[in-house]
Amino acid sequence: MSAVKGKRMPRAVREQQMMDAAVRTFGQRGYRAASMDEIAELAGVSKPLVYLYLNSKDELFTACIRREAKTLLEAVQAGVEPGLPADRQLWAGLRAFFMHTAENPDGWAVLYRQARTHGEPFATEVSVMRDEIVAFVTGLIGAAAREVHHDPALPDRDVAGLAQALVGAAEALAGWANETPGVSAKEAAATLMNFSWAGLENLMNGRPWQPRGQSAGRG
Repeated sequence: MSAVKGKRMPRAVREQQMMDAAVRTFGQRGYRAASMDEIAELAGVSKPLVYLYLNSKDELFTACIRREAKTLLEAVQAGVEPGLPADRQLWAGLRAFFMHTAENPDGWAVLYRQARTHGEPFATEVSVMRDEIVAFVTGLIGAAAREVHHDPALPDRDVAGLAQALVGAAEALAGWANETPGVSAKEAAATLMNFSWAGLENLMNGRPWQPRGQSAGRG
């Protein structure tokens, strides 16, 4: 009688398998409702093995946040091709963002809904990722201003504020798009591009919106 002994799965592969199961469970059930038993069953492993690899539920959730944040940031950065006109770069970045959040709805739920609502240290982990995305978008908007004229009319504070507003809008729109049947990633990106670019283009060409009868310097 002969038997073939199965190959032992490498730790890194097994760990990613458990992380995938954890992201799915946290994203769909919520951090509080999710149990380590559910995660272990979905991953096809024993609960003690989950604890052995990933220690506690808190540490597992933190690891999920970090992984999902890293992959989202990498997707956005990789989507932007240097050298393209400013509007094409912004469009590419938005499209990459919405494609990633649409293809990874559980991961986005972990970042946008779960991590932010369960206090520290989870909220801080998401803030770090968000700050990196805002910095990246700030660079895109600043580059767009420089493309229009060598001496940008937009002060640094305005550029930073625009980046914050754009990222906040993208986050809210991604949540809505993932929950609304029939809304594609491309449609969501186009919605935000149409909403934002007309205003940005006017600003960069020295045509900011003003209340009628007021000058730009008045409050």
